[in-house]
Amino acid sequence: MIPPHARIVLATQPIDFRKGPDGLAALVRDAGADPFSGALYVFRAKRADRVKIIWWDGTGLCLFAKRLEEDRFHWPKLIKGSVRMSAAQLAALVEGMDWMRVRSAPLVQPTSTG
Repeated sequence: MIPPHARIVLATQPIDFRKGPDGLAALVRDAGADPFSGALYVFRAKRADRVKIIWWDGTGLCLFAKRLEEDRFHWPKLIKGSVRMSAAQLAALVEGMDWMRVRSAPLVQPTSTG
């Protein structure tokens, strides 16, 4: 399960999918971010049918990988940089859905009555 308030960063450029968790952490560091911050970093392959996600869970660097057998993941246009996404959008991406159509409900502060 993805923590609902996790910071999620999607790399928009394809990467070499032979990289493991250490190689992906190096890419995050080279981009000026901290791979051990607890944020989830999402990477794509050239063919758009594979995704890898790394994050630090407090005890070690975790790696999630998925390949779609008969479809492709929905990715943003190939631009330089990264895109922020919500936990709901990441869940949709991993399921192969068009995550760009997913919107999270805004957070609301409860009001006290009385």
